Amino acid sequence: DFLPLKCDACDQIFCTDHIAYAQHDCTSAYKKDVQVPVCPLCNTPVPVRRGEMPDVVVGEHIDRDCKSDPAQRKRKIFTNKCLKPGCKQKEMMKVICDQCHKNYCLKHRHPLDHDCSGAGRPLSKAG
Repeated sequence: DFLPLKCDACDQIFCTDHIAYAQHDCTSAYKKDVQVPVCPLCNTPVPVRRGEMPDVVVGEHIDRDCKSDPAQRKRKIFTNKCLKPGCKQKEMMKVICDQCHKNYCLKHRHPLDHDCSGAGRPLSKAG
């Protein structure tokens, strides 16, 4: 007997044996099956809002807020912030401009890319 049931997360039709999210590998289960994931590094519960993907939220927690040693070491590696206004990029090592002697990311390292205020400004990108 096939009694069709509609999954409330992905809107697909299943029998009673496969209506559970795990039974049909529902890709939209995170929208309905709300659980509080735990960070694998610091064992702290990471709150997830309805509709957010738990893996993404835990990854952001590890990148920003995690107090574990591996996560903090990873954040310390990328400490050289680009000084171009509006850029939030950080690099592993300093990239100092030869003209203004300020630190920039790889994208803004050339004087024309960061509106260099240093002396000896080049006339064109070709050099």
